Amino acid sequence: MATVSVNGITLRCEEWGSGLPILGIHGIAGSARLWAGAVPELSARGRLILYDRRGCGRSERPVPYERTSIAEHADDAYALLHELDAVPAVLIGRSYGGEVALDLARRYPDAVIALILLEPALPTLSAPMRSWWRTVKHRVNAAGSPDAAAECLIREVFGDGGWDGLPRDVREVFRANGPAVLAEVNGEWTAPDARTFGGLNRPTLLISAADSPPPFRAADQALAGLLPRVRHEMVGGGHLVDPAGPQVLAFLDGVLRERADLAPDRPGRGD
Repeated sequence: MATVSVNGITLRCEEWGSGLPILGIHGIAGSARLWAGAVPELSARGRLILYDRRGCGRSERPVPYERTSIAEHADDAYALLHELDAVPAVLIGRSYGGEVALDLARRYPDAVIALILLEPALPTLSAPMRSWWRTVKHRVNAAGSPDAAAECLIREVFGDGGWDGLPRDVREVFRANGPAVLAEVNGEWTAPDARTFGGLNRPTLLISAADSPPPFRAADQALAGLLPRVRHEMVGGGHLVDPAGPQVLAFLDGVLRERADLAPDRPGRGD
């Protein structure tokens, strides 16, 4: 585990494997620790980099930390990649991390090889999602404390049974990130449209989860219509889509094959 200072903040990150850089960007209330099960498969395919975003997990939390933005987190991720000499990279973004990945790719396209978006469900995209998000934002802010706000948000996304079924240590990760949840919920989000993403010419895998709230799928469908090189797939289960699920690995393998085909022949390879 290493610490990297970027944009006035210290981020904790971990690396496994070698080769093509793969950056995992976790979701709201999350942590790189929640991606542990994906490490073996992803690191077998490249240089896997996982980190805790600013204000989350083991990374530094600004004081005070009342508001943040998608752009701020995208700038952090971009700076982290450069500090680690890991540009360009494949970005895997889950939930809020998917919107961070999109913003990074839109503003810094040369840093990105491909995008894997695990139910980003942008709250400003599509009328059903905007309506759902207004209600959830109000409930989160009325929860009474940061840890209660985090639990409230996860219950809204996963349902009461989904929250109660999470392992105890995972629930504690979410609760501990309560201040970050409030900063992100009340922060600035992107407002994507055809002009925003029409020029994002990177191979993209967009995954939606069958058991998530219906507005999530509406938002993902709207996003799929904006991205020029997107494959949109549905998987079973809820919002915590597996970063090493079969669709993700197949897409990564395709990116690796394409990169190998485009690489110049090595000296002495044959006539």
